[in-house]
Amino acid sequence: MTTALITGATAGIGAAFARRLAADGHNLVLVARDTERLQEQATELHDRHGIEAEVLTADLSQESGISAVENRLRHRKSPVDLLVNNAGFGNKGRFLQVSMADELTMLKVHCEAVLRLTSAAAESMRERGRGGVVNVASVAAFVPRGTYGASKAWVVQFTQGAARDLAGSGVRLMALCPGFVRTEFHQRAGMGTDNIPGWMWLDADKLVEAALADLARGKTVSIPDPRYKALMGLVKLAPRSVLGGITSKTGRKYGPQ
Repeated sequence: MTTALITGATAGIGAAFARRLAADGHNLVLVARDTERLQEQATELHDRHGIEAEVLTADLSQESGISAVENRLRHRKSPVDLLVNNAGFGNKGRFLQVSMADELTMLKVHCEAVLRLTSAAAESMRERGRGGVVNVASVAAFVPRGTYGASKAWVVQFTQGAARDLAGSGVRLMALCPGFVRTEFHQRAGMGTDNIPGWMWLDADKLVEAALADLARGKTVSIPDPRYKALMGLVKLAPRSVLGGITSKTGRKYGPQ
């Protein structure tokens, strides 16, 4: 049985990955900050699917948290075959309304943690000649969206570059770019969602199903829904000045992920 490590595993997209991978027979390493929720999740997945679910409490905004997950990814006797870098959050507010400490914490979680964990996982995977990494980004990566969008754009560019460098090694890397997903993300950030049209919302379980299919096909960027694929096609045609005005009014209020 293969093993998948998922960060931000207790809610939203991370929890959906855990459910799907457990149902498919993968053992899991579940990573999040809340030990109690992790233990409840591990017990439920073990009892339902008969898989082994390991719990690793770690805060990826802290050096100790990133180091703990790095060490687990480098474990030779119990290797990780799939890494899902899903941990992330949003800050409500425009540039200069959000504290510098919160901006830097976002970069720590979205960029530094992704870089270091991907590197730790890919190094071990390359030695074995197989493995995969899914780095959860956002469609916000493709529009002007301040620090959040910039950090997700970095995830996309980093993943694509690393995928090219590891081509032929047996290690697959993919950036997953969802739109609005019904999770705890917006509530935790204090962002309103009442004005978001119903058709823009995605189901986390269907999202994960499409993402894993794209990973199996060897895609390096996945926008796993026809609606958002069409929207991103329009984004490519729109002038950057127009995009900047639209996203500054809507994106920062709602913070899609």
